[in-house]
Amino acid sequence: MTEKILITGAAGYLGSILVPELLKNGYQVTAVDTFARNDTALAAVCDNKNFQPVKGDARDEALMKQLLRDADIIIPLAALVGAPLCKADPINAKTTNFGAVDLLASNLSSDQRIIYPTTNSGYGIGEQGKFCTEETPLNPISLYGVTKCDAEKAVLEKCGGVTLRLATVFGMAPRMRVDLLVNDFTYRAVTDRTVVIFEGHFKRNYIHVRDVTKAFMHSIANYDRMRNNAYNVGLSDANLSKIELCEQIKQVIPDFIYLVAEIGEDPDKRDYIVSNDKIEATGWSPDHSIDDGIRELVRGYQMIRNVKFSNV
Repeated sequence: MTEKILITGAAGYLGSILVPELLKNGYQVTAVDTFARNDTALAAVCDNKNFQPVKGDARDEALMKQLLRDADIIIPLAALVGAPLCKADPINAKTTNFGAVDLLASNLSSDQRIIYPTTNSGYGIGEQGKFCTEETPLNPISLYGVTKCDAEKAVLEKCGGVTLRLATVFGMAPRMRVDLLVNDFTYRAVTDRTVVIFEGHFKRNYIHVRDVTKAFMHSIANYDRMRNNAYNVGLSDANLSKIELCEQIKQVIPDFIYLVAEIGEDPDKRDYIVSNDKIEATGWSPDHSIDDGIRELVRGYQMIRNVKFSNV
């Protein structure tokens, strides 16, 4: 029997890679999105009879309760992603990032499965030289982090799901995000050949968008032994400072110049290193390195010269 997957925010950055992979593996996919951008991120899968797009809002209680009836697996991707966007629109951030997920978690039956992507930005500011594990207390320092952590708590406590604490995502996708850090710095290297860095010693972890899809597929296949748990999902060899990231970009684009500002602050104060040992112990491993992603982005940016591909 073909399993049915309900995805909210399906036409976004993650969904534009995940939905085609699910369909390729034989799942029926109901893809909820506002489709507000009027783009064609999922146009290539419209010929698949197992694909059903639904134009709607993940906060619509009547709609979501109706769609939940037929779903075996739920993947809530709908969110306002990133600290700047959430700060600019706090009401929508709270109602979408937390409220819409809490709605799903509160209405799931015991035989339905939910896999929720949260963010490792919930760690906030880590201890110097100490890896953040899933046991590390969460300390979000932005509204984005707070709403995602609250939603993760709802998923774990109300329905014992699987939550994936994603590192900063990078890589090309049909619905592109240029504002994410690796994508942004590489875009500036390709177009401007320079970038000014504030607080360049701040570290974070990274993960390729296709490896995020691999983590979802892995979680579906191993749900019973992974459930009731959170998992960090990132590259274990990519706990990099902004300066170290720029050095890697410079290896690919030698005439790229980065300048470290002696004054000024980064409004995003996240600074931590992350251990991904827990999910790796279940058999998952990433396929794409930071270098792979930078080279992919360089190729992709030969086609993109438009800031519409960001969230802010």
